[in-house]
Amino acid sequence: MLELKNISKQYGRGAIGAADVSLTVEPGQMIALFGPSGSGKTTILHIMGLLQTADRGEVWLDGTRVDGLSERHAAQVRSRDLGFVFQSFGLLPLLSAEENVAVMLRLLGIGGEASRRRVRTAMESVGIEHRADHRPAEMSGGEQQRVALARALVHAPKVILADEPTGELDTTTAAHVFGLLHAIAEGGGTVVVATHDPVALDIVDSAYFVKDGTLHLPDPDELELWLTEGEGGLAAG
Repeated sequence: MLELKNISKQYGRGAIGAADVSLTVEPGQMIALFGPSGSGKTTILHIMGLLQTADRGEVWLDGTRVDGLSERHAAQVRSRDLGFVFQSFGLLPLLSAEENVAVMLRLLGIGGEASRRRVRTAMESVGIEHRADHRPAEMSGGEQQRVALARALVHAPKVILADEPTGELDTTTAAHVFGLLHAIAEGGGTVVVATHDPVALDIVDSAYFVKDGTLHLPDPDELELWLTEGEGGLAAG
């Protein structure tokens, strides 16, 4: 479903965002990208989501190569096939929860009863339909993230990309959000999460570590270091 082939990205002054990264994520699979701040995991996620362009390598989505598209065509792929969830929720403060979820459908030219039906289904799927008429300021952080997740789901994307989706949530709420993301994968979706949150280790199908722009599956010792010492231990490892 989603494949990176030998992706590399370098920024000014030699900073490396990705170094020869290859990764395949299949439908029905949820993976996590762990790593210290500045390791490159967000860069990798953004290249997957066509939010950044790699210097070298290929990005494939559902059997079609999608790197190198014009911005107009890349935007079409993003709005049609990809769903994004971010740490800061990204909700429009003057819109209700229902209206925030419907924004993605407006971009696709879907309105009327078809939009209302999809929005209702998406909100019900994450258990936030009772907040349909509330604005973001009237909801908790966990509720706002569920609205953001409903917005990512409403257009039935092929891939969900989540960048630190639990960074502003307590442990219990974080576990619930990860559970919702995993349920999407169990339903046949493809989910990639960039995170510092060790809660994800008990939920994802595979956990990768990113360090200095490189990607690898951790050995048991490295995994133990992450669990016991967190980001500081991984950065020192």
